Amino acid sequence: MDRIHKLCTYLDKCKTFADIGCDHGYCTQFMLENGMCESAVISDISAKCLSKAEKLLAEFVNMGKVDSVCCDGLNGIPENTEHVLIAGMGGVEIENILKTAYIPQSFVLQPMKNVKRLREFLQLKQVEITADEGFKADGKYYFVIKGNKKGVPCRYSRAELVFGKNLQSAETIEYVYSELEKKRSYLQRPMTAENRGILESDIAFIEGVLKGEID
Repeated sequence: MDRIHKLCTYLDKCKTFADIGCDHGYCTQFMLENGMCESAVISDISAKCLSKAEKLLAEFVNMGKVDSVCCDGLNGIPENTEHVLIAGMGGVEIENILKTAYIPQSFVLQPMKNVKRLREFLQLKQVEITADEGFKADGKYYFVIKGNKKGVPCRYSRAELVFGKNLQSAETIEYVYSELEKKRSYLQRPMTAENRGILESDIAFIEGVLKGEID
């Protein structure tokens, strides 16, 4: 299963849906073709990328079920949109989108990097997290974070900030082991004593997570 197909399994049925940084618009296509939403907004900061989604979704655009907005992040997206997807960009970029606009009513986030920082931001904002787990697609590991603006405020442990809330899943454990082996391989490289100390500390942390000594 590729990343987009897996990502669609996390989306909820809703009245209004927005796909931020929609690129080709495949997730919006999934929502509309499966009756998962009544209407949708597709957006991208790039008019060229947005045109690809407009072409794919031309039938729904002509029916008035899809609005196309060329904008930066959530700027220009109605705040009362029920369900928002922000995927395929860095965690810092997603954080900045949420900082400069608003926290959606419900959301699915799929950062490509800097996931820990995004989790720290969401914890600070006291949103509810209903799912935060890793998955493997096309030979790569990804994290998806799903939640709501209102609800029980999320709390992350040290291990969860790095590896997500589903620490016992086979895919997460596989990812943790891969990170451990990668960092151990770095020990063979020349480096300063300070950097070696940081690396050894990171390795000890991961080993502690795998042994259940660090939660």
